[in-house]
Amino acid sequence: MTTTTAPTRSASFNPRKLLHAREAGVFAALVLLFILGVVLQPNFAQSGNLLSVGQQISQIGIMAIGATFVIINGEIDLSVGSIYALSAITTGMAITAGVAWPLAILIGLIVAVAAGILNGLAVVLLGVPSFIVTLGSLSVFRGITLLISDGAPISLSSDQPGVAEFTLIGQGRLFGVVPMQLIIFAVIAAIGIVLLSRSRLGFNTYAVGGNQEAARLVGINVKRVKLTAFVLSGLTAGISGVLGLSFLSYVQGVTGTGLELTVISAVIIGGAALFGGSGTMWGTIIGVLFIGLLQNILNINGISSFWQTVVTGLVIVAAVAADTWQRRRKTKA
Repeated sequence: MTTTTAPTRSASFNPRKLLHAREAGVFAALVLLFILGVVLQPNFAQSGNLLSVGQQISQIGIMAIGATFVIINGEIDLSVGSIYALSAITTGMAITAGVAWPLAILIGLIVAVAAGILNGLAVVLLGVPSFIVTLGSLSVFRGITLLISDGAPISLSSDQPGVAEFTLIGQGRLFGVVPMQLIIFAVIAAIGIVLLSRSRLGFNTYAVGGNQEAARLVGINVKRVKLTAFVLSGLTAGISGVLGLSFLSYVQGVTGTGLELTVISAVIIGGAALFGGSGTMWGTIIGVLFIGLLQNILNINGISSFWQTVVTGLVIVAAVAADTWQRRRKTKA
């Protein structure tokens, strides 16, 4: 099976190997984008701005880690933005009800995992395409979020017990410099790299995404692999939702709308194939950084947010076109 070598390719971040990897083009584009940012705005390369970019991409990055498993499996999860909001709302309601903040976080994450399980079960047991399942659950989870909050926003006050400690997770900085959100993203990314490149789960993920029937014939539990991917996607969306609430101390039912598109974009830009079987966690990280730097360059140069949406869309189309071209070239070879 051709997909069995994929975990080995992504096992470590070796600059020499990177030149021959699928992510080489995106990495080169990232470097050029960084140089462009420095040329257009000398303050771009200052540590304060780069740390700010790191903080801004952390929530998207964490969600993209989980989404990578789903996409390499050959599936899609359009509901992560709604799960983000559902987890944040649940956590916020628990805290305002007087629940200790660690337990409130746990409740929010359990809800997110449950949402991921429901998505996965619908896909593997009912046989409904993941695009349809998660398109529907996007609305279902969003509706539940609005129902349990009665459409009203939740705002945390520092006067409430435990809120000051809770907000440190999203607003705090290690040694007063490095944002806690960035550290959490780095830890989760490291776990994702190990899971995808050095574990049985990662090996099976590539196998299922590359050829589902062949994976089944060699004894891989395809349903379990796919279900695990959706659980990880739900969990990472929930973690991001909790971080978002911790950072802003505020959440409402429509929070997170459209995040799923940015998350999927980061994974695809990073080199993962929409039809599954290929992609790496390092590629996803590069994709997240690319989107973060691009948005930051547009922001500091006063480019309208409308144009930012246009540019991001064009980059996605270019990434998919490049992937298609590369696949056709390999097929002809």
